[in-house]
Amino acid sequence: MHIGLTYDLKTDYLREGYSEEDAAEFDSEDTIDSITSALQNLGFTTERIGNFHNLITCLAGGRRWDMVFNICEGVRGMGRECLVPALLDQYQIPYTFSDPLALCITLNKGIAKRVIRDLGVPTPDFTLIEGENDLTDVGLGYPLFVKPVAEGSGKGIDENSIVTNNQDLKAICSALLKKYRQPVLVEEYLPGSEFTVGIIGTGKDSLVLGVMEIMFTRCAQSEVYSYLHKKHYQRFVQHRLVSDDVLVKKCADMSLKVWNGIGGRDAGRVDIRLDRYGEPCFLELNPLAGLNPDSDLPMLARFNGITYQNLLKMIMESAMKRVVK
Repeated sequence: MHIGLTYDLKTDYLREGYSEEDAAEFDSEDTIDSITSALQNLGFTTERIGNFHNLITCLAGGRRWDMVFNICEGVRGMGRECLVPALLDQYQIPYTFSDPLALCITLNKGIAKRVIRDLGVPTPDFTLIEGENDLTDVGLGYPLFVKPVAEGSGKGIDENSIVTNNQDLKAICSALLKKYRQPVLVEEYLPGSEFTVGIIGTGKDSLVLGVMEIMFTRCAQSEVYSYLHKKHYQRFVQHRLVSDDVLVKKCADMSLKVWNGIGGRDAGRVDIRLDRYGEPCFLELNPLAGLNPDSDLPMLARFNGITYQNLLKMIMESAMKRVVK
């Protein structure tokens, strides 16, 4: 099979004048090299397409592929992650990972939480702040956690994201509204440990790779998984597999219910945090999990004896089931 690779290369956007934070979700050359090498070792021929601008040019020029390995995050708007899959759907070109609907739902954390709540999965009570008038009465109990509704890589999150009073809530929400120009998600803060759950597969074939705890070193500014902590994870963050069988099962069952309820495909991660009673609650679903060899999903696979190449093999095997013979 001839596989095209779509991705957002961080250095491309930095050259265009984007800031480090603006480009935080985009990929490094090392990540693209690792994916390319793994796919070629699995017997695929590869072609680097790049971002959605390049994809549009290629499609208009008549270029086609047997499948596209898509990790594009996009740049603007609530539909940024679904742009490439939507284009490929129209050209009837198969691709890896989730479809436009799942990507739109999960990018907007407020919409995702509404869907998850309808599935009967516990998630912190929340409200969306779309303007300063919404701050009059949020109707939630402190402490609260505040973040932009549609950002990743910890953007807009720092040690001040946990708020305990109205004055701080108004100040932080006002600053986020101005900076990110999107609604702000305000949810009741969960005081327990945080976990990420890796998933491989689609539908009834989905399985959990493992449940990994996110822990902070003594160097961390706080126990908030912030933009700074994610950017410098080697210094601030430690990871370990959860050994408590009861907790693992609860997190795994919840994650599969979320994954299949949203319609996740091929591979992704579900983020979970414990409430005051030690019970797991849904935080976020990432259907385009990072694939740098040191990212959470490959790390989870490695902790469970799955090499990077075999992880990509599992992803491709899942995606190829959708290819019409």
